[in-house]
Amino acid sequence: MITIASLIVFLAFYTLYYTSKRAVLSYDLGFEKWMQKNPKPTKIIGLMLLLSAYAMWLFTQSLGCGTLMFFIQLMTVGSLIIILTPLKKINSKLLLALLIFVAVTELYYN
Repeated sequence: MITIASLIVFLAFYTLYYTSKRAVLSYDLGFEKWMQKNPKPTKIIGLMLLLSAYAMWLFTQSLGCGTLMFFIQLMTVGSLIIILTPLKKINSKLLLALLIFVAVTELYYN
């Protein structure tokens, strides 16, 4: 559940990052062009994803711990996206491999 919430936080921040007018954007995938051309629906989708991720954190943890972990994760993921996206270090294959590794590790230790 925490892995899914982490993935949703990443997707939410990534969608909100692509609505920025000052960010250096690259269009490797088709949905990235759509996000840049349609900022209003993309912002709504990003905010809804953030709210659902926060709700997942609250469901898995308590109010205080879930809120703290959500904001720590949001700051970490946001910083990595802002730093690594202009350098083109974020690609879908790396993210999929990382997600599978984290999910297997979470399931193994639970």
